[in-house]
Amino acid sequence: MTIALITGGSRGLGRSMALHMADRGQDIILTYHSSKDAAEDVVAEIEKKGRKAVALQFDVADHDYFDAFIASLKETLQKVWQADTLDILINNAGTGLHKPFAETNEEEFDRMVAEHLKAPFLLTTKVIPMLNDGGHIVNISSGLARFAIPGYSVYAMMKGGLEVMARYLAKELGDRQIKVNAFAPGAIETDFGGGAVRDNKELNDYVSSVTALGRPGKPDDIGAAVASLVSGDMDWVTGQRLEASGGMLL
Repeated sequence: MTIALITGGSRGLGRSMALHMADRGQDIILTYHSSKDAAEDVVAEIEKKGRKAVALQFDVADHDYFDAFIASLKETLQKVWQADTLDILINNAGTGLHKPFAETNEEEFDRMVAEHLKAPFLLTTKVIPMLNDGGHIVNISSGLARFAIPGYSVYAMMKGGLEVMARYLAKELGDRQIKVNAFAPGAIETDFGGGAVRDNKELNDYVSSVTALGRPGKPDDIGAAVASLVSGDMDWVTGQRLEASGGMLL
């Protein structure tokens, strides 16, 4: 039995990860911010695959709630799995920001820090004691941490921090055989950022033109890759930044 916790698992990339991981025999605890119905739909799909799943409400920017969330997580593990531990943590939740660096205000900067740096830090520190030896931690980064597109600097800065965090954790948790990696999607057709890559033809065409494989990514391109990373097939990979962008801006 393998149990994974995926933050932001009700839609987009998190949803695809959850479904692909269920296909590989993993049970899923997914979190959602406000889309309870969407989260329950994912749970139902996972259960149709013969796996167990639970959706928990969790606002990663509300740091005062973290202890209560961990208590709920422990209660869920006991109630559903009669377990005290997890095998996989995927730090995926967060919102985007498209704004020039010099026009980004302090409140917007602080929100990015809260969601993309402080939340993964706090959650990971609290989950590490619950993580089984030999498990996995994956920080979802972004292709924007490698290539620079004006307007995404502050968001990309946060993702760069997650990549550094993954390298250090891989070293610190290596004696427990816990693999820690950063996984960086490129431009993907989801509703993230208002669905710009999916719905804006000009942007979609631009991404296609600078991508070696000639198109933006689909959610399943990412979900399947992350599922493979944590399935046991790639257990000699740790402390790495893995990008799945179709060869964008090579």
